[in-house]
Amino acid sequence: MASSYISIEGIARRFPAPEGGKTTIFEDLWFGMERGEFVCVIGHSGCGKTTVLNILAGLDEPTEGAVIIDGKAIEGPSLDRAVIFQSHGLLPWRTVLGNVAYAVASKWRDWPKAKVEEHARKAIATVGLAGAEMKKPSQLSGGMKQRVGIARALSIEPKIMLMDEPFSALDALTRGTLQDEVRGLCRTTGQTVFMITHDVDEAIYLADKIVLMTNGPDARIAEIVVNPLPADRSRHDVHKHPAFYPVRNHIIDFLVTRSKSFAAELATPGKVWNRRSPPLVTPGAPDPTPPLARAV
Repeated sequence: MASSYISIEGIARRFPAPEGGKTTIFEDLWFGMERGEFVCVIGHSGCGKTTVLNILAGLDEPTEGAVIIDGKAIEGPSLDRAVIFQSHGLLPWRTVLGNVAYAVASKWRDWPKAKVEEHARKAIATVGLAGAEMKKPSQLSGGMKQRVGIARALSIEPKIMLMDEPFSALDALTRGTLQDEVRGLCRTTGQTVFMITHDVDEAIYLADKIVLMTNGPDARIAEIVVNPLPADRSRHDVHKHPAFYPVRNHIIDFLVTRSKSFAAELATPGKVWNRRSPPLVTPGAPDPTPPLARAV
């Protein structure tokens, strides 16, 4: 775990309960991410997914445990970690260019204005908004606003991208287009991504690994699904891959049934579960066991 690029080590988050005592949102979470991995987290509302993201962003602190990134513990927010929220969070009085340039100027404070704007324009063009630089958020569609948010995040060239259901408020067509764009950009740049989603198909299409969390309070990481689909998968062909439905059915079965019965499952005699090393599962993968050699 310690050798991972991002190492989440035994974190818990507790809040004061109205009746006294503490409410534990999640407890003893352990998992790691390698540089360049795209990881999605799935779990029912209340399991603490957004809290984990906020801890990674440095916007919150764990009650216990630590998060290590590239060998250093997180100590507050950093421009090395960009956050894309469900809401685009644009400054309404600034133009598209102004919103992105503001982020660029925050990262490189000694750059002249011309260089800041040039860099911002490149990021805007990357998300397909060239020509819309002087428009204000009120003049943009929902999908265009979210594109500006992505451009703003990309413009500071972060080491890690943190995304909290960034496409959930969009219509299906726009959501699919932005998923394609984000996946292409992340593959091109080698970006490390931690993303929260409730959309199983979205997770299968985007992620290298899918972290499954049990229901809260007292949520845990039940297992980590290793996506067996090829890295160069296409949206139009992904559902044709023989592993697609085994992976999808496995995740849906977890959300419908196992996320609720996980505690009872752990109490099953002979059940072994190591919190420090959640099981890696690969539904639909070919059996790696070689066939028995024939007797000669």
